[in-house]
Amino acid sequence: MKLRGLLTASVLLAALSGLLWWSNRREAHANKEPAESKTLKLFSAPEDQIQEIKIQKQIGENIHLRRNAGKWQIIDRKVLAADPEAVSSLLSTLSSLNADHVIEDRATNVEPYGLGQPWIKVKLIESNNKARELLIGDQTPAGSANYAEVAGDPRVFTIASYIKVSFDKSMNDLRDKRLMNFESDKVTRVELTAKMQHIEFGRNKDQWQIVKPKPLRADQFPVEELLRTLRDAKMDLSGGDDEKKAATAFASGSPVATAKVTDASGTRELQVRKSKEDYYAKSSAVEGIYKVAVGTGTGLDKSLDDFRNKKLFDFAYADPEKLELHDGSKSYVLSKKDGDWWSNGTKMDEGSARTLVDKIRDLAASKFVETGFSSATLDIAVTSDSGKRSEKLLISKNGDRHVAKRENEPALYELDSSVVTELQKAAADLKPAAPPRK
Repeated sequence: MKLRGLLTASVLLAALSGLLWWSNRREAHANKEPAESKTLKLFSAPEDQIQEIKIQKQIGENIHLRRNAGKWQIIDRKVLAADPEAVSSLLSTLSSLNADHVIEDRATNVEPYGLGQPWIKVKLIESNNKARELLIGDQTPAGSANYAEVAGDPRVFTIASYIKVSFDKSMNDLRDKRLMNFESDKVTRVELTAKMQHIEFGRNKDQWQIVKPKPLRADQFPVEELLRTLRDAKMDLSGGDDEKKAATAFASGSPVATAKVTDASGTRELQVRKSKEDYYAKSSAVEGIYKVAVGTGTGLDKSLDDFRNKKLFDFAYADPEKLELHDGSKSYVLSKKDGDWWSNGTKMDEGSARTLVDKIRDLAASKFVETGFSSATLDIAVTSDSGKRSEKLLISKNGDRHVAKRENEPALYELDSSVVTELQKAAADLKPAAPPRK
């Protein structure tokens, strides 16, 4: 019994001693100043001085990038244009590469870190031919970092795992997949052949106009969408770069559209065809035939009417300075002065005047027609843009149809009868402003 009591007391004493040691150590750690955080810079090179990047991988294809006349190219098996954004990401990582921690100051054996046969080697060469090489090894036990070393430096570091991921790229990841490379604001002419129609657009300052098949007003939004579709047309390499299959599908496919874009540097052409449910494209700017996104095909499969301007007036959201409406024997005249609407010297009710202006602004064709206009039964004249823009619309009634035309333009627009009725009602509802309260 005495022996058992002695053993119990010894265990309790050891436990108390351990608790006291842990308590003292914790207190000492709490009172200690935190260690100063240091950034361990591995590389420091201006992005514009980096001329070559070589990525060698234990698994996967090696990649050699070189800057040529300011543009990056992949120069391994064949010369390919590199994706500017992808290369920019690599340059950003390389130009200021930091390590998290130093594992060994002078490592005599790097095999335990996976650096004897690194997973990835990244070599950069600057314009002065100075070369540096990063070796990336195994993941750390925690999995949030990788072991790394710089060639010629005896130290072993850890770097964030995302750095390894940023260099673990395939050729398809880094190649420029754009089929039409241009700046939208520099384009002067666009041509589209689709749905058995040939359409040509010309730019006048910042406004697009339809030039062919005949001069017509263009809706700016769909023309800009057409440009965006062409600018964003890219190779779909998700299923592998099977050029032979793409060429066969393109040759047997049905034509969807042919588009041409012209700027100061010349004209580029893109042909799109459909095979079963997939779209394939051939570009004059890039060698080869490639599968493209469905949106590229549907975005080019447009008709002339898809680009025509259905709005009958161009003053848009700006208030006109003056408008006149003649409906048979009835005439209405409104002018804007000092923020108020006036008619023949009488200040008009803001709400009723605003309703009429909005009805005129919103006039739009329900469809385009070639015939049906006879003599005008209703006409509207609008002056806007400080007197620089004058527009006149003539509306003819032909049975139950209303057909309109803009003065001095050949195009005809059919209007819904309800739209004309609402316009006539808004004009009839014009009224003077209420007298001011005393």
